[in-house]
Amino acid sequence: MSSVKNQRATEAPPVVPLSSALGADIVGLDLSQHLGDAALQLIRDAWARHLVLRFRGQKLTDLQLERFSARLGPLDRVPPYSPGVKSHVQSDYVTVISNVMENGSPIGDLGDGEALWHTDMSYVEVPPAGSALYALEVPASGGNTGFDNMYLAYETLPADVRHSILALQCKHDITRNSGGGKRSGYEGEYSARGAPGALHPLVRTHPVTGRNALFLGRRRNADIPSLPEKESEELLDQLWAHATSPQFTWHQQWKVGDLVLWDNRCVMHRRDAFDGKERRIMHRTQIGGERPIPAQPAGESTTH
Repeated sequence: MSSVKNQRATEAPPVVPLSSALGADIVGLDLSQHLGDAALQLIRDAWARHLVLRFRGQKLTDLQLERFSARLGPLDRVPPYSPGVKSHVQSDYVTVISNVMENGSPIGDLGDGEALWHTDMSYVEVPPAGSALYALEVPASGGNTGFDNMYLAYETLPADVRHSILALQCKHDITRNSGGGKRSGYEGEYSARGAPGALHPLVRTHPVTGRNALFLGRRRNADIPSLPEKESEELLDQLWAHATSPQFTWHQQWKVGDLVLWDNRCVMHRRDAFDGKERRIMHRTQIGGERPIPAQPAGESTTH
């Protein structure tokens, strides 16, 4: 069966931009089917150009979600859940993001609250290259996901700031998740300077596009160890205020069957809170990445 719905096999599916900042729909691909080399290359090219891709109207089993995601790179295993989560997904690669309770236990992570701007798993030495999030159940309102173009956030900084941060490193806190919850094994209280986490370049060069992007991770307990603590806090506040400006963002309003794929190396994301009495079930895969590449001056191009 063709992986392209209602189109001749010789026709490429349309790629429709969703905003001037980032995001595009790829129309007509059935991700439950095997993708040919041409379709896969179209996805790769569109992903590099638009950073976030949306595929609507999908009907995927977990195995099919795994299979599609694995065509883009080796998959990361499911990260540790918060304490008490009892996921029923029989997969080492599919994470459940949900507020649903069964028999008194959550079946997934992150509940129904707001998830602040963040980069997935930036607190590990080798963060994922990308994430694919698939909607099985969504609330009537709320729970939207915002995406933020970190290429543009870097490229629109004043030239002196771009130059001054090029060689800096930032520590990414491991103790809290994006919803503010404490991770298992890190139940104590930590200061920004004392919190554990991976040390990454504050500006990283994308291995595919060669462009430089801010790599902020998440704000809580972030730290630039080479600067005095007060200067670190002031600089990070400045960068976060700039990077999360609305002009760099696009927001996804979920429908059942949506699959959204984003590049974790040059995109941050966040989630709106929603009514906890409504159900939201999302299944996520993560595509393995590489150790972040320190910024290269050649990546300063502003073409996109």
